[in-house]
Parts: sequence; structure tokens; C-alpha cells
Amino acid sequence: MTMAAKLSPASSQPGLDDFLCFAVYSANLAFGRAYKEVLDKLGITYTQWIAIVALWQEDHQTVKALGEKLFLESNTLTPILKKLEELGFVRRRRDAADERQVIVSLTEAGRELREKGGRNNLIEAAGLSPEEFRTLQKAVARLRDNLLTHVHANG
Repeated sequence: MTMAAKLSPASSQPGLDDFLCFAVYSANLAFGRAYKEVLDKLGITYTQWIAIVALWQEDHQTVKALGEKLFLESNTLTPILKKLEELGFVRRRRDAADERQVIVSLTEAGRELREKGGRNNLIEAAGLSPEEFRTLQKAVARLRDNLLTHVHANG
């Protein structure tokens, strides 16, 4: 009996490992696990970490602008920022020019996190060369952007 003859009709369908979306999703979970030890030492979550990284890149930005960079809605981002403020890593204040806007800024403690955890480099842990890592990062970002463009065009 050939291998094809042994397959049931249900098994001829793509399996979980055949879905690119699952590969990306599960890779995201693996990144979270890889960062966990470092982030636990800093006392923050991965989502809090990426908010801080975005503020290292551009400090003093509105909650709206930060949310757009992180692909997070305000109602998701606000509790994250509130916790980071409680931890002493960021400061939130109303924009004097437009009271509707809230500006988020790093504190000195938030900037110091770069030295404590910012050197964590997962290129080696990923088992990819630096070039492969950059190529994959760009491909995944392009995939994300294409999917968002599709959703916006059809939504």
C-alpha cells in the first residue's frame, strides 16, 4: 500500500505545521520564552519591553503614535504604560498644546534599562547568521505590512 493510500481524507488537508500563520505565531511565543529570563530580571513583560524600545528609538511621543508603532489600540496600550509609570520607567503627561493628547517619555530609569537588558541579542539564539536574521526580519515585516494593507483595503 502506498503512503497516499494510507492517508485518510482528513489527513490530506494541510496540517498545523503547514500554516505560515502558525509558524509566525509559534515563533512569537518562542521569542517571548527566549526573552523571559532577561525581562523577569527587569520586572517587565515583553509588551512593556517593546514599548520601552520604541521610546528609546523616539522619546516623547503621543500614546496614539506609540500605539501605531506597536500595532496596539489605546485601550491595550494605556494599562501597559500605566504599569511602566508605576514602575518608574515612563512618565505620562497631557500635551500643553492639545490636552487631548498624552505624551509618553522615558525616565532616567527607563533609559537605564537599555544598559541592563538592551544588550540581549537573540541572533545567536535564533541559529541564523546576522544576514539571515536581517533578511527574515525584513520578510516578516513585509508580510505584516501586506496583510494589514489587505485588511484595510477589504475592511
